Amino acid sequence: MSVKRIVSLLPSATELLYELGVEDLLYGVTHECKYPEDAKTKPRVIKSVIDSDSLSSKEIDTKTCQLLSEGKEIFTLNEKNMIEANPDLIISQDTCEACAAHNNHVTQAIKILPKKPTVYSMDPHNLQEIVETVNNIGKIITREDKAKEITEFLNKRINVIRDTKFKVNPKVLAIEWIEPFFTAGHWIPEMIMYAGGENMISKVGEYSRKLTMDEIKKSDPDIIILMPCGFDTFRTISEYNKILKDNEEWKHLRATKSNNIFAVDANSYFSKPSIGAITGLEILAKIIQAENFSNLKVPKNSFVRI
Repeated sequence: MSVKRIVSLLPSATELLYELGVEDLLYGVTHECKYPEDAKTKPRVIKSVIDSDSLSSKEIDTKTCQLLSEGKEIFTLNEKNMIEANPDLIISQDTCEACAAHNNHVTQAIKILPKKPTVYSMDPHNLQEIVETVNNIGKIITREDKAKEITEFLNKRINVIRDTKFKVNPKVLAIEWIEPFFTAGHWIPEMIMYAGGENMISKVGEYSRKLTMDEIKKSDPDIIILMPCGFDTFRTISEYNKILKDNEEWKHLRATKSNNIFAVDANSYFSKPSIGAITGLEILAKIIQAENFSNLKVPKNSFVRI
């Protein structure tokens, strides 16, 4: 199959297409496709009905739950831009209905397109599956050599972290939403274990779920890493200061008393099944096993000790 026109319905795919050097074939993206910078210039075929920038964590959760329970859309399809994109290939996802355009948008797009495109749906739940999507997409768009080059580099970086021997594995709890609390699922538990931590509460490959303060206290983590889905480091710190800073139960947690609460840039390195997750693994290694990885370089402002 010759692919000359692509629509990406998730930011991680958009980022990968740029890495594969086929950005000129990209004719449609979502409102969340902001990396690299040039992705912002591509026509938007998906937009959100929730303005997350102007709402608090609790308000975002309430609005999302309301829309889902009523069977309403969190995202809407721009039919005009989709028709103009006229893709040979649509890249979608099955991982999370609340985080990116879902199957119903693909179905809707196929109905309105005169030429029926190929659809590739990403559904990774661990690091190896994230890496494998590089080869899968590379094969579809006949960029196998470049895909192999990228995956070899990613696997090398993973192995540096995973193959390191640690004397102590501190208990680590990653939290994906602050109000209400949600566990960090999918690939995050595996990343924590690779980075030298004992992952608490969530399991590898599991979906995120609501979490209680009692569960947090019972798990008694040495380190807590806050990674609200879609937030950067500074938005996370802002939410922390509003919601958790003065919470008496939170103040008495072991991690809080030992000054081991961290905020990370979840939007760039943790929330999406993108190749940026490998940088996320390196960030976790810097947090969890600081002495072992003192020379490891990670992006500026990718994490902050609160």
